[in-house]
Amino acid sequence: MSQWKKICELGDIPPLGSRIVRPQGGEQRGGDIAIFRTADDQVFALHDKCPHKGGPLSQGLVHGRRVTCPLHGWNIGLDDGRAVAPDVGHCTSFAVKVEDGAVYLAV
Repeated sequence: MSQWKKICELGDIPPLGSRIVRPQGGEQRGGDIAIFRTADDQVFALHDKCPHKGGPLSQGLVHGRRVTCPLHGWNIGLDDGRAVAPDVGHCTSFAVKVEDGAVYLAV
């Protein structure tokens, strides 16, 4: 059963933008987590590392339900962290929810 930790208010993440969460023991757990907000206020969470060369996905462009890595243009699905074909690879995705205007991450 997941426990939920409040991360921020939804309004703290710009539409088509992101916010970084630095978990305790971040490097041991795979590093920072990027929380993304789509144009229609859906929220997703992925490790902040592109599966290609580790680029910071939090600095990428959010479009639809994807983010484009700023280093080499790989498209990563926000739903599951998988690279969009023809690219291959994935980054870890995390459960996230919005309740009463607040964003929560499963811990």
